[in-house]
Amino acid sequence: MSYESLRNLRYRKPDEWQAEYNRRYNSETAVLLNFSIHDKPAFYLETPELLKQIIKMQRIDKQIHELVIKLPGESVNQFTRRCLIDEIVITNNIEGVNSTRREIEDILSELESKNKTKRFYGLVKKYCMLLLNDSISIGCSRDIRDIYNELVLPEVLSDSPEDAPDGEIFRKESVSVYSPTGKELHCGVNPESKIIEYMDNAIDFLNNSESEMLFKISVFHYIFGYIHPFYDGNGRTSRFISSYLLSKCFEPAIAFRLSYTIKENIKEYYESFKICNDRFNMGDITPFVYMFFDIIEKSLYQLNEALEKRYQMFKHYIGHIYLLPNFDTYGELYSLLIQAALFSERGISTKELIEILSVSRTTAANRLKAINSDLLNKDKIGIENYYSLNLQTFDNIIMKK
Repeated sequence: MSYESLRNLRYRKPDEWQAEYNRRYNSETAVLLNFSIHDKPAFYLETPELLKQIIKMQRIDKQIHELVIKLPGESVNQFTRRCLIDEIVITNNIEGVNSTRREIEDILSELESKNKTKRFYGLVKKYCMLLLNDSISIGCSRDIRDIYNELVLPEVLSDSPEDAPDGEIFRKESVSVYSPTGKELHCGVNPESKIIEYMDNAIDFLNNSESEMLFKISVFHYIFGYIHPFYDGNGRTSRFISSYLLSKCFEPAIAFRLSYTIKENIKEYYESFKICNDRFNMGDITPFVYMFFDIIEKSLYQLNEALEKRYQMFKHYIGHIYLLPNFDTYGELYSLLIQAALFSERGISTKELIEILSVSRTTAANRLKAINSDLLNKDKIGIENYYSLNLQTFDNIIMKK
């Protein structure tokens, strides 16, 4: 990051520190916020580097969109679902909450049964709203509490009920963030009236500022962390909101890559909070914006790379699909099984095959039985069977042609 924090400048060049603060705060590129950090007015700079980075991100998103158009719709749905599972597992993991991929996949498969007693049901259901491109209201502090209630409150009540919000909307007592060694890193905003005031001001900036949306998402993510409105669940709630907002700016699948990239860059993520929370940084949250832009760009780049890799593999296998036994009869089924192997978490279900192929359950079962067993991967979960093509066996067929 080429942008030096005021905190670092104070130690490196103390004689220039105050003058540099004045220059930045009064700069034409400065955006002043109705919010304070340790009683200093918060602001950030929309630097030329950050504006160029927005253009770069938009170009990567265009490449992703072009890939999505090229790929069969079912493969995109399968891959997005796979990323969703990753996102939920990792956003829990960042907070020290253990959840497995199988556990999240099972909830996804059973959402229609409305079994709300399952652990992480609300979290999975909320993220599924992003899959469906549903709108989520973020207009006031009460909306933030409603998101929290659905997203993480059931787990908080189950695991540590003493950490449930006890104020009118948020917490009414103070809360601090500590290092693994027990050192206090940050004390959240207090009392609750100030939490509500700061949150409403942050939401007003998010909804009404003329700044580019990526600036608003980054600033809101920082402010949410600084306020720390809940005793527990702040990180998961904040990352979900950022994921939702990013899904409105880019290809929706980006919503399920944020936590993954944050986890990969967790040291830089926490360090940028630490820098901007420091009194000597004088309310300048530009360092956090730089870091968060990098997180978003890396998420887009990795999404594009993952899709491109699978697209090239899909083209390769589809180009040799005629080598598979009885291709003329089962070509469409083979294609779906290849997609399931490349893009799905655990395969394509019998139910999905029936719907896509427009056949009866008996016909689908007979077609699957006709495929050589060494070509077919089968996984039974609950009462449903999931299938995919064994690509290693397919590779052997291709090599022998």
